[in-house]
Amino acid sequence: MNTSSQHQKSMINTIIDGIAGIFLPIVSLLSAAGILKGIIAVLIATDVLIKESDNYLVLNAMTDSLFYFLPMLLAYTSAKKFGANPFTAVVIAGIFLYPSLNHILESGQTVEFFHIPLKGVTYHSSVIPIILASALLTFVEKFLNKIFPDMVKGFLTPLLCIIFVGFVTLFLFGPIGMVIGDFLANIYEYIYKFSPIISGALLGTVIQPMVIFGFHWSFILIGMNNIAVLGSDTVLALMGPAVFAQAGAGLAVFLKSKDTKFKSICASSILSALFGITEPIMFGVNLPRKKPMIAVCIGGGIGGAIAGYSGAKAIAFAFPSLASLPVFYGDGFLLYILSDVIAAIIAFIIAYCLKFKVDLAK
Repeated sequence: MNTSSQHQKSMINTIIDGIAGIFLPIVSLLSAAGILKGIIAVLIATDVLIKESDNYLVLNAMTDSLFYFLPMLLAYTSAKKFGANPFTAVVIAGIFLYPSLNHILESGQTVEFFHIPLKGVTYHSSVIPIILASALLTFVEKFLNKIFPDMVKGFLTPLLCIIFVGFVTLFLFGPIGMVIGDFLANIYEYIYKFSPIISGALLGTVIQPMVIFGFHWSFILIGMNNIAVLGSDTVLALMGPAVFAQAGAGLAVFLKSKDTKFKSICASSILSALFGITEPIMFGVNLPRKKPMIAVCIGGGIGGAIAGYSGAKAIAFAFPSLASLPVFYGDGFLLYILSDVIAAIIAFIIAYCLKFKVDLAK
């Protein structure tokens, strides 16, 4: 292997390890919220819980608070990972989640900041803007701390960091994530019209890696819009097999591990994935070990192709999971269920057969 190839491989490993390190501290919280979200979905499906009730209002807040305010948690963990002040990072995340500003931006309106347009972007549950902001914060803090004397840098550094990094995030980082996501979503719509099988294979292969950077939200928004306008949607059906592939690969890691504490994390993460929340198993189990993610992409791609062939559609919005299977009831429903099962089995077999270090050094 030449020096250039070694450097590229080292960069990829560094990026993956960095991303995984940002999410690892909140893996257990993500698992808990995912499991609770699944339980609520089951209670609603069985009419034990009514969406219009106060009980649902409180329970939904308990599970959605983590995902809605995810940027603030990631602000802390990413700042710690990069070496920036985590509290300054949390304040920056709070800027684009601040209710009055967030409400305007999420509606798609542009905000004028000293005649500079800040494009409307959905920031809640986002990933990439705050990670980029924390990375920038690291460099800005180091620069300011070098030029300011000790007497003033204690308050001047965070003051200028909040203003500068906050502005760059609203002006640049947020729209960058949205533009990339929208571009990928437009490609999907074109390919699906050409061939549902090919689009299912492609989306099933790449959707879970896209979750790493938060690009999957553009597809979710397409699904929501399709259901609102057309009464049904294919995007959610094609995303489903990759979710179960994560669980299948995670089960293989669980069986191969000899670390009791880690096996407990695997078990809760697998359960969370089956309920449609794959972040815990991806960032806490499969991604840090790299090769299981290959199994996820292969299983998700094959399952996605089958789901595309089935013609299955979601008749209501719900993240693909065991609890949400009823929303796909209709033409191709049984074949869609089979696509989920096949994706999980293929991912499990590949991940179990691949050689990799399961119990990582602490």
